[in-house]
Order: sequence, then C-alpha cells, then structure tokens
Amino acid sequence: MRVLIVSQYFWPENFRVNDLATELASKGHQVTVLTGWPNYPDGQVFPAFREQPKAFQSLSSVEIVRVPLLPRGTGGLRLMLNYLSFTLSASILGAWKLRGRAFDVVFVNQLSPVTVGLPGALIAKIKQAPMAMWVLDLWPDTLHAIGVVRSPKVLSWVGQLVAFIYRRCDLVLAQSKSFIPEIRKLTPPGKAVEYLPSWAEDIFQSTEVSPTTEIAHQEGSFDVMFAGNIGEAQDFPCILGAADLLKHHAHIRWLIVGDGRMRAWVEQEVQRRGLHKNVLLLGRFPVERMPSFYQRAHALLVTLQDKPIFAMTIPGKLQSYLAAGRPVVAALNGEGAALVHEAGAGRVCAAGDSQGLADAVLALSRMTDAERNSMGRKGRQISEQEFERSAVLGKLEHLLLSMRAT
Repeated sequence: MRVLIVSQYFWPENFRVNDLATELASKGHQVTVLTGWPNYPDGQVFPAFREQPKAFQSLSSVEIVRVPLLPRGTGGLRLMLNYLSFTLSASILGAWKLRGRAFDVVFVNQLSPVTVGLPGALIAKIKQAPMAMWVLDLWPDTLHAIGVVRSPKVLSWVGQLVAFIYRRCDLVLAQSKSFIPEIRKLTPPGKAVEYLPSWAEDIFQSTEVSPTTEIAHQEGSFDVMFAGNIGEAQDFPCILGAADLLKHHAHIRWLIVGDGRMRAWVEQEVQRRGLHKNVLLLGRFPVERMPSFYQRAHALLVTLQDKPIFAMTIPGKLQSYLAAGRPVVAALNGEGAALVHEAGAGRVCAAGDSQGLADAVLALSRMTDAERNSMGRKGRQISEQEFERSAVLGKLEHLLLSMRAT
C-alpha cells in the first residue's frame, strides 16, 4: 500500500505520527510524509535542520517531503500565519513536489490546525485516492475554548470550513469516543466515523528503566511530574495554584518536564509566588528519554482547562502515563477523568480546581508505596486493554487497507 501522510508536524518534532509512519513502513507499506520545517514547540526552525536539511529527508524507511513555512514565533497572529503558510505551501509546492507520484490512500494527521485537511483533500483529489483524517483536535471548539477566536461569526465560518473538509474525507477518525457525536454534526449522513485513540509507545511499558540523573535526589521528597506541552490548554494557573497551597509541605516537589508558549509566564509566576524550591522546570527532552524521567516520579500529573471541548478529550500523555505504571493525578473533566477514576489508576479532581488538585496530591503523598504501586498496576492494565500499540495501529492499517480496496 502506498500511503501519503499529510501532517504539519513530523520528526524531529515529537508526535505520535512519527511512530505511526514508521510502523506502517515496517509492515512493508511505502510511506511518504508531506510536512513542514520543524519548529514546534520553540517557534523557531530547529538549528540542526537549518544546518543540514538533507539529514531530515527520511526516518527509517519513511520518505519525508518538506515544504517551507513561517515558523510559529510568538503571539496569536504569528501562529495564524504559521498555519496559513503551511496550508498554502503544502497545497501548492507540496502538490508540485509529489507530481507524477501515485498513492493508494492519503492520511491526514489533524492536530491544530484543521486547515491541514485542505492540502490533504486537494492532493487526494489530484491523485484520485481516498482520504482519511485523524481528528486529534476538535475545531472550532478548541479555538473558542482557549480564546483564540471569540467572534461567533468567525467561529461559524471555521465550522463551515471544518464541514467542507469532513465532506471530502472517506473516513474520519476520532481520538476519543466523545468526539464522534460532534464530528457527526458536521458530516453528511452515513459518513464513516471511527474511534481511533492514541496509544502508549512501547518504550513506556519497559520495567527495566533506570531513573534519570537530571533530577537531584531529595531524601523524603514526593515528586509529582508533569510532562509535555506548557500551553494554555494545560491550565498551569491550576497547577501553580495547587503548588502554592502546598508550598509549606516541603517534601512535595512539582517537576515540569517540557516546553511551550507559556513557559516564560510559568517561570515568572514561580518566582512571584516564591515557589522556586517547590516547582522545578527541567526543560524539554526527547520522547526516548521520558521513561527514565517517569521512573523518578511518585505520581504523574495531567491537567486540562475547565472547558467543554477538553472534557471530550483524552490527553495524549495519559496513555503514556498509564503504561508507565505510575499513579496518575488528574485535574480533568469528562472522558479522561472517567478513565483514571474507573480504572482505579490514581486520584481525580475537577478541571481548574486547585484546591482539589492540592488535596489529591497530598493524599497520594500520604499513601504507602504498596497502595501507590497498586494504582500503577491498574493503570498499566487499562493501558493494555484500551491503548495497546499493536492493536491500535493494527486497526488503523486494516481501515486504510479497506479504503484502498473500495
């Protein structure tokens, strides 16, 4: 099967689409990725790519076709221009670079922005190939939730654009079950919509990982670790509010591993609140290093803002957390919260509830190792049942093969 993956983000940026592409290639499929210049999350093109762009033309046996874009930079306007530049560049230059190539299926990896579906749809039409789109970020709901767009008229226009893209898909894949009814509102009757969650990468399931040495050992500490994007959706005001409430519990440390657009604000707040001994910002590391960081944590933290769209979302990090076999502390609503609670894999409080988060962390810190280990085992069990990598990717491969057959 000849697969074209259209994704604004790809290796060396850290996203599951990297794993997806290499897995399909390992099964003997011919995989090509159309993507842009790597610049996430710092907002600047990676220096290594600038110096040697030819070194990033393939990943294992996956061919990578790159088109230029305006880096994300800082600020909302620059981000919108980043989205627009990739859409135009992939549609025009990308289609030109792929001229004369035949594909059996086009797969669109839709994080933000949804406009990645436009070059996907155009190239699918040119190649006369069916198109599938994996919806990981629900537009226009997310734009409204994080305040990027407040105008009802503009949100309506975005909704029409989303419906336009969905109509051109032969298959729409939803990252959570809660997404499916919302997607159906914008798709014609009978449109194929399937549930395809994210999965836990194999590296997180290893039990023979040594703890990282980047985190100084502190005798008697209880370490709560957040790993991932430091952005608006992750609700750092809630996290820092909880840290502030617990700052007199000197044994509790909040370890932030990652980077993002709100990092500077978080750093300022840590200093303003006097949390520099309680909250440690450790920076960003490759995904391959994360299991060793998780081994340093007594609990793994996942948060999202108190918005309806985020109640329908299963945060991508949650699958990795569960697979790692560590207790999860979740300040979430909806599907993600229910998953942790029903599995008995940790403690849950409402999204945005700093007091509830502080109480949950304090309660976990007072548990015995045996009690926390039991939670970790239950998390790993639900991970194996619901998000096992080979099963999820096997389902995707089957769906794509079925599309080709039709």
